[in-house]
Amino acid sequence: MRYRLLTVAVIAAMSASVSGCKTLDAYTGEQKTSSTTKGSAIGAGIGAIIGYVSARDKSSRDRRKAILIGAGVGGLSGAAVGNYMDRQEAKLRKQLEGSGVSVTRNGDDLILNMPGNITFDTGKSDLKPEFHKVLDSVVLVLKEFDKTLIEVAGHTDSVGSKESNQKLSYYRATSVGNYLMDKGIDFDRVMTVGRGEDRPIADNSTAAGRQQNRRVELTLIPVKAEDK
Repeated sequence: MRYRLLTVAVIAAMSASVSGCKTLDAYTGEQKTSSTTKGSAIGAGIGAIIGYVSARDKSSRDRRKAILIGAGVGGLSGAAVGNYMDRQEAKLRKQLEGSGVSVTRNGDDLILNMPGNITFDTGKSDLKPEFHKVLDSVVLVLKEFDKTLIEVAGHTDSVGSKESNQKLSYYRATSVGNYLMDKGIDFDRVMTVGRGEDRPIADNSTAAGRQQNRRVELTLIPVKAEDK
C-alpha cells in the first residue's frame, strides 16, 4: 500500500509541476510544455523516490521528512526552526481562540488538543458539522507553514473494551486526517494513529477525567534539514 501511495504522490507532484508551467505555442496558439519543465517535473518525482528509498528503514516521521525534502520541500535549520514554529504557534492561537482546542508547545513541536465532546458524538467517528469551521482554520495555518508534518492521534477513555477503544481512536484520527487532506493538505505530511485508552491525560475514574481523555491530538513536527 505505501508503494502505491508513493507512486500517486510522485505522479501528482509531476503533474502539478507540468500544469503550472505551460506556455502558448507561438505558431499554433495551443498550450505546450517545455522540455525544461518536463525535466524539472521528472526530477521532482525522482527526488521523492530517492528520499523514500533512503529512509525506508527509519521511523514514519523520519521517512516522511525524507520524502518531503526529496520532493523539494526545504528543511529548516538552526535558529530558523524555533522562529518558524513560534510564528506558526502564534497564528494557531489566534485562529483557535475560543474554539475549545488548546495549543501546547513541546520543544519544537506543537500539539493541538481537540476534545472528543466538540469533535464527535459519543461512540462515533464522524466529525460534527459544526467543527468543520475550526478545522478549516487549522488548514489555513497548515498551508501557510508547509514545512511541518502532522501526526493525528486518536485517544479514548477506558470505558468499553480495549479492542473497541483502539478501533474508535483510529477511526477518529482517520476522520480528522482525511478532512485535512480533502482540504488540500499534502498526504505525505499527514500520519494517523490510534492510541486507544493507553495514554490518558486525566483520571478515568471520574466523568471529567474521561472527557479529557476522549480526544484527538494533532502534533505538528518541523521538517529539519539535518533529517535528510
